Amino acid sequence: MIKSLLCMSDNENVFTLLTVFPSRRRTVRIRKRGRTLVSSYDINVMYFWDDCCRCSVPRLKQAVLSWVPVLGWLPRYSIRENAIGDLISGCSVGIMHLPQGMAYALLASLPPVFGLYTSLYPVLVYFLFGTSRHISIGTFAVMSIMVGSVTERLAPDSNFVGNGTNGTVRVNIDARDAFRVQIACSLTVLTGIFQILLGVVRFGFVVNYLSEPLVRGYTTGSACHVCVSQLKYLFGVSPSRFSGPLSLIYTLVDICRLLPQTQVPELVVSLVSLAVLIAVKEINGCYRQKLPLPIPIELIVIIVATIISHFCGLDSKYSIDVVGEIPSGLNAPQVPDATLFSEVIGDAFAVAIVGYAINISLGKTFALKHGYKVDSNQELVALGLSNTVGSFFQCYSVTCSLSRSLIQESTGGKTQVAGVISSIIVLITVLKIGALFEDLPKAILSTIVFVNLKGMFKQFMDVPMLWKTNKVDLLVWLVTFLSTILLNLDLGLAVSIGFSMLTFIFRTQRPRYSILGQLPGTDLYLDTDAYRGTREIPGIKIFRSSTTICYTNAEMYLEALQEKVCGRGSMIVGVFVRGGVHLITRCNPCLQSAASHSSHLLFSPLMWLNSAYQHDTTMLDSDSNTGFHGDGSIKQVSHHDDERGSACGSDVHSIILDLSTTGFVDTVTTNTLRNIFRDFGEIDIDLYLTGCQACVVEQLETAGFFSVSIPKSRLFVTVHDAVLHILKKRGQRDSILVRPLL
Repeated sequence: MIKSLLCMSDNENVFTLLTVFPSRRRTVRIRKRGRTLVSSYDINVMYFWDDCCRCSVPRLKQAVLSWVPVLGWLPRYSIRENAIGDLISGCSVGIMHLPQGMAYALLASLPPVFGLYTSLYPVLVYFLFGTSRHISIGTFAVMSIMVGSVTERLAPDSNFVGNGTNGTVRVNIDARDAFRVQIACSLTVLTGIFQILLGVVRFGFVVNYLSEPLVRGYTTGSACHVCVSQLKYLFGVSPSRFSGPLSLIYTLVDICRLLPQTQVPELVVSLVSLAVLIAVKEINGCYRQKLPLPIPIELIVIIVATIISHFCGLDSKYSIDVVGEIPSGLNAPQVPDATLFSEVIGDAFAVAIVGYAINISLGKTFALKHGYKVDSNQELVALGLSNTVGSFFQCYSVTCSLSRSLIQESTGGKTQVAGVISSIIVLITVLKIGALFEDLPKAILSTIVFVNLKGMFKQFMDVPMLWKTNKVDLLVWLVTFLSTILLNLDLGLAVSIGFSMLTFIFRTQRPRYSILGQLPGTDLYLDTDAYRGTREIPGIKIFRSSTTICYTNAEMYLEALQEKVCGRGSMIVGVFVRGGVHLITRCNPCLQSAASHSSHLLFSPLMWLNSAYQHDTTMLDSDSNTGFHGDGSIKQVSHHDDERGSACGSDVHSIILDLSTTGFVDTVTTNTLRNIFRDFGEIDIDLYLTGCQACVVEQLETAGFFSVSIPKSRLFVTVHDAVLHILKKRGQRDSILVRPLL
């Protein structure tokens, strides 16, 4: 940890900024007297590295607790305060895991039992390594559809077609599902490896580049993919499989073409199930304050539908597609197929980023609500380990589920002990009860998926809200949604991130530049355009950019400075003597240095005159007062193209550059500032820097910015200090500052 402290020494004219490191102290003294900044370092590099590499018992204990957080909070677990809430919450979430695990496995194009496996192992791993107390790890619709797009692409039905009885063509379901499980496991282990590596190198901040409009637009588009993928189970049709851009549109068109072939029994089952699920979920929402526990309608529907299907023979009589065989017990761990890595590496990275983005956004929401901290880097490691370990037990990629997390939090869950209890319920189901659901119609699972998409479809309400608040974010949302719909999940995510970064670059490329004025009676200096009560100090221009100055906007900063300080319609006319040749300029002052430091011919609006023709000054514009002395010295006067304002040289004698918004400086920025000092100095305008952070001063020193022509006496802590210094230097009294208005 680095701590900064600004304190005053015994001498009230000396301020000391202390930056304290674990084993070293760095002192930066800012002397008000003389307005100089003097940096002194008492850093011993050898001691620093020795301290970093030293191992001690407390440091080892801290490292272990940071990597395995359960060792920190479980010994202090309060049974009296947390046990009841975690028990009720764990049972509620476990009941939700059963139907959602089987239903979301269909989205991943895997047998339902693998959804139960995914609801078991990763939850236990996250219990050990996670830092969020309320999120529920396991299957999720968006992750399932992303995995399903990969499994169907690499293992389509056409690759497993064989000859059936009576010369019919039949798909080898067992071989297809086995290969799809291998693909899903390979994808999952690679996803986990990516997440672990990003977490180890402290790359958790990468999710910051996925803005909330991008994530919400992407999940909404993914919900549309989920919805379309489940229509075939609702109508009992078998559309062709499409991949690549516009695959969603092609699939929807194909389903509409097959509507005349709809299986009426499956449609009836779907509609009845949808009606019951929607009605009871609305009751849960309306009476959640009065109900001790939400009605587990999903589990009830699954049990009832399984009983009816079994005793009425819906599979044999009406050809309703059912879940089929669900093996009891747990499978032995298997190593994922590494030969598939090259085919899924791009998808794995996309799944890793999306899964982490959903996980950390929901985790931070609950952490903020309940007053604890979620470590973004540790969450990456925890999620990566959940995926990596789970892949050895035939699990596919996981993240947190919004619906289950809300249930876990609202039913009184306080810690991840609730996750362990939910895993026990899933384990009992897999070992003893799973085979009882073999006659469950797949249409029931599809309706459960549909109903759980309600929260994501509500995100369409973001559109009118963003229209009122921020149209750039609205554009990001719409582009993300449309690219996800039209270009599929993987390519859509890449396009969305690229467009979001372009909007960020555009915003930094178009910062707000302002001239500051003093707020009467204070030492505050605010934008004169935004605050009417401010007044400029006569002869002093205070210029500020709203963002960091870097290579992308340095030229715009220079142009804005010229426009703000000198005025759009003003030009400086000067004659510079260089090697017996006079250069006459009619441009803004910062452009003069290019001519005054060059011995080559420059183009318009610069004119070269030989010193032999010094007497012929009539060739200049007759309405200007430009000229020069016969001894070769420079004479400067102002030339106005219109009546607006005055030129820089007429009344501005000092310019203050407020760099308080600048967090770093690069080579281009340093050169730009150096050129600004040089160019304005040639027309007798003094420049000063204020508000520089310590890191900015260090970078300027390293770049050799300070010199005889640009001394550190031009550097001040605040704008007001610089103003006082300028007034004192020019022999003006502080009374020139604007007084409060009566």
